[in-house]
Amino acid sequence: MTAFLNSTRAELLRLRKWSAIWVIIGAGQALTLSFGYVFNYVAYKTGDENFAEDGATSAQLLAEVMPSAIPDVIISGLPMFGGALAMVVGALVAGNGFGWGTWKTVFTQGPSRSAAVGGSLAAVTVFVLVMMTATLVLCTGVSVAIAAAEGQSITMPALTDLAQSFGAGFLMLEMWALLGFLVGVLVKGPALAVGLGLVWSLVVENLLRGVGSLLSGVGTVTEALPGTAGGSLAGAIIGGPNGTPGVLDAISGERALVTVTAYVLVAAIAAVVVMRRRDLA
Repeated sequence: MTAFLNSTRAELLRLRKWSAIWVIIGAGQALTLSFGYVFNYVAYKTGDENFAEDGATSAQLLAEVMPSAIPDVIISGLPMFGGALAMVVGALVAGNGFGWGTWKTVFTQGPSRSAAVGGSLAAVTVFVLVMMTATLVLCTGVSVAIAAAEGQSITMPALTDLAQSFGAGFLMLEMWALLGFLVGVLVKGPALAVGLGLVWSLVVENLLRGVGSLLSGVGTVTEALPGTAGGSLAGAIIGGPNGTPGVLDAISGERALVTVTAYVLVAAIAAVVVMRRRDLA
């Protein structure tokens, strides 16, 4: 346990001083701000339908940027850009350890492989929590500011709704981050891992779901994919697809939760097993 904790602290120090990680977190906040608030608020203020969702009224647009809508906003963008960014974080953390020779040095002079890899996985989990917390703080601050500027009453969401949305979002990002970590371990490098991860999460799964709507056999396979599980989990929290790309209702919320949790566990265990058994040369 001591070796695991020491490895976690060392990995957190590395990630905390790694500017690329903070750039990714910043990019996630910028995307959340743009798609969660800026477009809807601009549409509300200008009446420009090009910014609004189909059929959205001014009242609906304003409601979507109020504090009461925070649970929906913090999870709506995660199935698409949030998951992709989390996967990049995981792939970089694992993959750069090979390019920089970090894994070889740690395994030669430091703790056991299981402790070292477990500490790295724990550090990735902490940064996923940081991403979700930063998103929550951003959404709270922006929505309260808009409500005050528009003279609306500041009605915060129920803590149960907020906790449910936060927890589901954390699980979704954790799934993608650990899958990215696993891909980084398998390909022994960051560039290929990031490329494969982004192509899979942003392109391949969408194509498979499109084909699955026509072929029942493919549709059955797509229901077990991580993107479908994450999107359906977000859809269950929000109450169904809301027009946001990636938010689905392909499977039930309970099944989506089980599938996402299974991916988290399998990715973590597989990464440790592969690193314990492989030759790093």
